[in-house]
Amino acid sequence: MTVSALSATAVAGMIDHAILKPELTRAEVDAQLDTAARYRIFSVCVRPSDVVHAVARLAGTTVAVGTVIGFPHGTTSTGAKVAEARQAVADGAAELDMVLNVGRLRSGLVDDVEADIRAVVEAGQGRVVKVILETVLLSDDDIVAGCRAAERAGAAFVKTSTGFAGGGATAAHVELMRRTVGSSVQVKASGGVRDLDTVLAFHAAGVTRFGTSGTATILDDATARESGATAPAREDRSSY
Repeated sequence: MTVSALSATAVAGMIDHAILKPELTRAEVDAQLDTAARYRIFSVCVRPSDVVHAVARLAGTTVAVGTVIGFPHGTTSTGAKVAEARQAVADGAAELDMVLNVGRLRSGLVDDVEADIRAVVEAGQGRVVKVILETVLLSDDDIVAGCRAAERAGAAFVKTSTGFAGGGATAAHVELMRRTVGSSVQVKASGGVRDLDTVLAFHAAGVTRFGTSGTATILDDATARESGATAPAREDRSSY
């Protein structure tokens, strides 16, 4: 299927709907979970304390529940990340998006970074682990080193961003990440993914999963375009 023919269903199947803002109330979380179910996206990514509730509310749907580890800075100890991962698994999370230790990566302490990732992968007990690099803070050399460390440690995905560091995914970074890792590791773009055209362009560059809170806008536009509409995709400026 070409990019221009990518269906709304195919786009929905690549979205991890982000429900991560710290100020969200239970009612606001529920509204977002219901949006995820209505659009039949691949998964939600919720705060660790929301996993049990999200699993229960989405029971009977096809939407998977993921959560974050060491979020948003990646600076918690490996032991703390392992404890978070074990709790997330016990609570029913299907996927874990962990933030690597950005400062140690920038310090050249790649062995420490790799060990940190590997410990979470092992604690995940076979769950999909995505490693967030926070590319806005890294040089290209750092991105390459982080991707290779994640691959060696057994991660399933490398991911651009948390969405909370003042920057997000760029075409140059996702292309670099895709070139760096082998075919067994996928690339997730997140942070600033606010419109359908960005999704399509990044998918063409090799991205297979997207973290966004702009799900409704993106999928409404995908449906409209699939039906023959020619208007440019709207941008959800509130998305992160």
